Amino acid sequence: MENWITEFMNDFGYIGIFLLIALENIFPPIPSEVILTFGGYMTTKADMTIIGVVIAATIGSVAGAVVLYGIGLLLDVKVIEKFVERWGHILRLTVSDVHKANSWFDKYGAWTVFFCRLVPLIRSLISIPAGMSHMSFWLFLLYTTSGTLIWNIILVNIGAAVGSSWEDIVGYMDIYSNIVYAILAFLLIIFVVLIFRRNKGKV
Repeated sequence: MENWITEFMNDFGYIGIFLLIALENIFPPIPSEVILTFGGYMTTKADMTIIGVVIAATIGSVAGAVVLYGIGLLLDVKVIEKFVERWGHILRLTVSDVHKANSWFDKYGAWTVFFCRLVPLIRSLISIPAGMSHMSFWLFLLYTTSGTLIWNIILVNIGAAVGSSWEDIVGYMDIYSNIVYAILAFLLIIFVVLIFRRNKGKV
């Protein structure tokens, strides 16, 4: 996949970066680390600038995030409630759990969106619960853009600084991503165990 990404960016420049980053936000398995660090490297050998790459990547990222936010709006909490009412017994989830999660996001959602834009995988998916909770679109846009801008500036500048060694950075980012995935898996297991224990105590 890396070869296809880099060839596409070589052929289409800023437009290629915009399209790939937008797609990466909708389809997380596409690695933004490759796109951004290679984009930074391209500024050292092509007629491109760091500012131009950051702007193209940020616009693409926000565009993809808005699409997922829209999907979240379509899902709506009521849809989730109906799903939980029918299938929640499998994980021992209740409609009350959905309400608590929604209330938590209403309270901390803005900063959650901001910080999650700096975390692989979650940086894309966080847009869905933001839409589901009907978070203010303009607030969502502000925090998404802010977090995305920081992520893009860091990786593009690193790519430009290391030049042809940009692939080494991707390797380090893979390690960072794997650590994040392991932590998420661990937290998910803890969450499921706590849900089971709590509901078991109610029986």
